[in-house]
Formats: sequence, structure tokens, C-alpha cells
Amino acid sequence: MKREDADKLLHEKVEAGEKVSPILPKGVKNYLIDIDGTITEDVPNEEPERMATCAPYPDALATCNKWYDEGHLICFFTSRTEDHREVTENWLNKHGFKFHSLLMGKPRGGNYHWIDNHLVKATRYKGKFTDLVDKKVTIQVFDDGQHE
Repeated sequence: MKREDADKLLHEKVEAGEKVSPILPKGVKNYLIDIDGTITEDVPNEEPERMATCAPYPDALATCNKWYDEGHLICFFTSRTEDHREVTENWLNKHGFKFHSLLMGKPRGGNYHWIDNHLVKATRYKGKFTDLVDKKVTIQVFDDGQHE
């Protein structure tokens, strides 16, 4: 899916004459992918000179581009600041990463607990990008009065 197609899909959802949050078509995922420590070595914001010279992890490049080519949305979501946007975009483009968007300013420190009105799935990066597999895990949810 091209960036223009993604923008149209995500910004022109109207129901009953009102703009509403879009819901992606079945089978399309919206990947939010960290940069430092995930698709390249862990480069802290305090050492921005390394951001331009670090090498991508080859399996990350291949997997991210495969997902893009399959029609999924790719958004790089990083703790780098807006001051690092140009070097980050240049690095992604130089190494051939295909993506739709880049969000700067993700909170630092990890151990995220994301609360959202949309279903959120998370995959922790542990050293290798591969195809995703199904795995049963325990999650925390708000108490809706229905217990299994």
C-alpha cells in the first residue's frame, strides 16, 4: 500500500456524515516499530552522531519491507526527538526501509502499558525478526464483569 493510499484510508472515514476513527480492512495490520535496539543497535538520544552511521539489522529490513509489500502499514515509532527527524528519515531511506509514517517522541524507558479504545497487540523484540506466530499469553484488561 502506497503512502497516499494509507493516508486516504486513515483520514477519510465518515459514518452518518461524521468523521470517525478508521478501522483497517481485515488482514491489514498497522505495525508500530521501534528503531533503536529493534531495527538497529541501541543508540541513545544523547549520542545522535551514531544515528547516521549505525547499520540496520538485515532480518529487520527484510521483514519490515515484506510486511510493507504485503499491504500492511509501517510506522516507525521512536524515542528519538523531533531534532533527530531528519537524520532518522535519511537513515531509513538510505538503508531502503519502506514505511508510511514516522512518529518521534515515544516515551523513554520501556515497560509500556498501553491503554487504548482499539485492540492493541504487542510483540517484544528479542534479537531476531521473523514471521509472527500465534502464542497464548495472559494479559491484563479492565474489569468488564465477565470472567472466564
